[in-house]
Amino acid sequence: MIQLAYVSSALGLLTADDIANILTTSREKNGNRGITGMLLYKGGNILQILEGEEAQVLPLFETIQKDERHKGVMKLYQKSVEARDFPEWTMGFHDLSAGDFRQLEGFSKILDPDFDMQTINPSVAAKLLTSFRTVVR
Repeated sequence: MIQLAYVSSALGLLTADDIANILTTSREKNGNRGITGMLLYKGGNILQILEGEEAQVLPLFETIQKDERHKGVMKLYQKSVEARDFPEWTMGFHDLSAGDFRQLEGFSKILDPDFDMQTINPSVAAKLLTSFRTVVR
């Protein structure tokens, strides 16, 4: 099993309906593929982690890279894992601009209005995603 994290930028700001449609489709398809993960969104920027069997995750990431709704898709890391960090979430989600998560390690920079998610350090991204998972359970 692997985990793969990436960042990207939407071509425009996503509306609540846009996000709802993405999540509905992702959750259904991911459930059928045995993929779990988390998607964080802030001001047009996306940070997502996917986890599952390599034969399922890598083709999904290729599809994501070709999706014309966003640009600048950059893989932060890909690693083998023994267990899932998000076993119960076919696609967990949170809009970071909707709440204050400054107490979480790595979140303060992302909440800065001038922060460019394309510059996030992979280890910070991993800590941020796992910290978020722990808080929202």
